[in-house]
Amino acid sequence: MAGLLRARTLQNWLAGRSLFGLAIGTLLFAASLTPSLTPRPPLLLGVLAGLGLAAGYVLGLALRGLWTYLGYTVHPAHPRGWQIIVGVLGLIAVVFLWLSMGWQNDIRTLFGMEPWSRWNSVTVALVSVITFGLLFLCGVGLRIVFRRSAKWLDSHFPRKVTVLLSALVAAIVLWAVVTGIVFRTGLHMMDSSFRELDALIEREAPAPTSTLKTGSAASLIAWDSLGRQGREYIGSGPSIEDIAQLAGGAVQQPIRVYAGLNSADTVEERARLALAELKRVGGFDKSVLVVIAPTGTGWVDAAAVDTLEYLHRGDVASVAIQYSYLASWLSLLVEPNYGSDSAKALFRQVYDHWKTLPKDSRPRLYLYGLSLGALSSESSMDLFDVIEDPIQGAVWAGPPFPSPLWNSATQNREPGSPVWLPRFRDGSIVRFTNQENQLNQPGARWGPMRIVYLQYGSDPITFFEPSSFYREPEWMRGKRAPDVSPSFVWIPGVTFTQMGVDMITGMSTPPGTGHVFAAEHYLDAWVAVTEPPGWTEDGLARLAATLKARQRAGS
Repeated sequence: MAGLLRARTLQNWLAGRSLFGLAIGTLLFAASLTPSLTPRPPLLLGVLAGLGLAAGYVLGLALRGLWTYLGYTVHPAHPRGWQIIVGVLGLIAVVFLWLSMGWQNDIRTLFGMEPWSRWNSVTVALVSVITFGLLFLCGVGLRIVFRRSAKWLDSHFPRKVTVLLSALVAAIVLWAVVTGIVFRTGLHMMDSSFRELDALIEREAPAPTSTLKTGSAASLIAWDSLGRQGREYIGSGPSIEDIAQLAGGAVQQPIRVYAGLNSADTVEERARLALAELKRVGGFDKSVLVVIAPTGTGWVDAAAVDTLEYLHRGDVASVAIQYSYLASWLSLLVEPNYGSDSAKALFRQVYDHWKTLPKDSRPRLYLYGLSLGALSSESSMDLFDVIEDPIQGAVWAGPPFPSPLWNSATQNREPGSPVWLPRFRDGSIVRFTNQENQLNQPGARWGPMRIVYLQYGSDPITFFEPSSFYREPEWMRGKRAPDVSPSFVWIPGVTFTQMGVDMITGMSTPPGTGHVFAAEHYLDAWVAVTEPPGWTEDGLARLAATLKARQRAGS
């Protein structure tokens, strides 16, 4: 009798809460567990699965409400029917939880990561249930708002108008909570935390003593103003002894210049200050000069700059200015123009001085950017402004999907070349590469300006497509990139959400996958673009192996 009572209670609850919604929710729960570009931590996968369950449940309620609003009757399921349906839905959930472990391990194997254990699937299940429960409580609150609004509006409007207006009120409340409290407050908290972290001076990072270092007593830029990322950039990098040990021959100390957000009040002032500091330390006396657009936080990837400095035995100067505290994916959403404005200002200052120098003695000028820095660096140079006196090239790693030049070269690629590794025209100006060096194209000749895009097929920052909400991305059709799981299938709406999450988690993968670029792959790009003298194939192979080992070891 007690069991029958509980069954009837559950049946009544499902009838009131929409068995149809539970069915759609279970299907979205299952879809959320399918693989995407990058591997998922169990907690994150559980949250996504819970969100899918909740979204499907709400969709079912909405369709049920629309059906009754139109005047149709919702007939409850047969007592045995709903039990069968619930059993089938539960089986689907269990099967997809079991399959998710294999899918995640497939990606982790591609990325060279440790496989999941069985307990991770249990974690996913528990977290998804907790997530759904919390969202369900939020839904109960919105329902209370709807009912109270309807009760007040009933005395002023016809019933159908009341329903629409009450739904609008509930939607406004939901929007206000999400954007006003969750998003804005969260963004403010992140901005504040990034700002405080950026201002923190580490005990192990004292101001440099060399007069050739930015932030020294002789520098035009105060050490405290550089920010955490700027101090890391200036304080790290290979010494003369390090370069001599790996590269041999006559070596020099590389020049690095950096201006932080607190170094000057405006973008233009920071750019002018960086140029003045670059002149002071003799940056224009080097053979290679690189204008760097950092990521959103102001970070400059050591794997890229260190590699270049080793290749040219220290005969390199580089300069960068900070424009934000936020991570690139956040900057891309809320302040995409800041990076471009900053990169344009710095390039203009450096280029205007560089082109006044004698052509036979000035350094070769290059651009570099990673992630949002690649997008910013792209926009820093107008080809029509430099065509009379062009720079020598650029290396852009992990260009974000909105990058105009990258998009143009990709869309206008040669027929037969895949979207994840295009071949653009005759390869004289722009070439693409990935984990395997693709830059030595048979029959292709480099022109006076060389641009290399380093990109991985598993990089969500590069291959996210807003249209994936309703259309399968082209890079999922036909032959796929070697680091993209063959189990990754396109599901309308779900794939869009998965890749949006991938954009946040893409920096947590091992070097050479996702949005983390390996030193040995930078090496290939810099060799192709700058042609460093005095290197043999064996020497480059030894340097690549050493840089790879150091990056993997975190040194």
